[in-house]
Amino acid sequence: MTRVLLTGANGFIGRPLFERLLDEGFQTNMAVRSISVQDKAPSCVCTLIGEIDSVTPWDQALANIDVVIHLAARVHITNESAADSLAEFRKVNVDGTVNLARQAAQMGVRRFVFISSIKVNGENTEFGRPFTPEDIPAPTDAYGISKREAEDALRLLASETGMEVVIIRPPIVYGPGVKANFQTLMRCLARSIPLPLGAINNQRSLVALDNLVDLILTCIDHPKAANQTFLVSDNDDISTTRLLLLLADALGKKAFLLPIPENAIKKIAVLIGKKQMAQKLCGSLQVDISKTLNLLDWKPPIKIEQALLKTARAFKDNR
Repeated sequence: MTRVLLTGANGFIGRPLFERLLDEGFQTNMAVRSISVQDKAPSCVCTLIGEIDSVTPWDQALANIDVVIHLAARVHITNESAADSLAEFRKVNVDGTVNLARQAAQMGVRRFVFISSIKVNGENTEFGRPFTPEDIPAPTDAYGISKREAEDALRLLASETGMEVVIIRPPIVYGPGVKANFQTLMRCLARSIPLPLGAINNQRSLVALDNLVDLILTCIDHPKAANQTFLVSDNDDISTTRLLLLLADALGKKAFLLPIPENAIKKIAVLIGKKQMAQKLCGSLQVDISKTLNLLDWKPPIKIEQALLKTARAFKDNR
């Protein structure tokens, strides 16, 4: 059985991934900052790791490991306080990743699965022209830039050492426990707050947590995944308006969506300093996952309606 090291095992993606690894019988070593998740699997090896940077020692966690799944990262921070945010992202997402990967290669790890971000491709797409894995990267924020630099460094390391590298770039991930804007939308719908989003004709690719976890597991041993970059989604692009209607239905609520024209929303957003928020709600971001589907003979195991219902139930249970 393949022996796996999972970093970020107690995060939003890491927790369900860890449980699936155990269910599938993988021998799993968790690298975490706290030991709380070990309560779920007392027999599982758990290695406490401090700060992840260019000097973090990984030898204990990497002992007898075949595949590393690297989830741990410095993620987007809404109220960034660092004077040089790109430098802070690079410490963890570039230097920390390369340090782990280099030590993994030295210890004979066969494959390194890196969870990157669609932000490597860019922030938005023209309607009907989705991102592909072959597109020239065009990240615009510090997080996306750091993920692109980590990808480039991993590919170089793979060519030098022979360790296989698999890169997965997810868009917005949703599921039980989701936070940020997705959680905010659910709160508004649950409180029957009217939203000016009843006439949004964009298209966005999302990925359910269960679908992303399933793809990651597929990439652990699939021979055709070696040294490839994959995009992932539910394979069912959706407008903001349709998303809100489905979410409201999953919450057992009626959505009060005002049909305000997109241009008016964008103009108002600029005036109140919410331009980026308007772009996320009104703009398109589509991904083409045909390579993922065809090369890996994979398909998302859960439909978007099922995934939204599961997300909504968890939200209601924790209110």
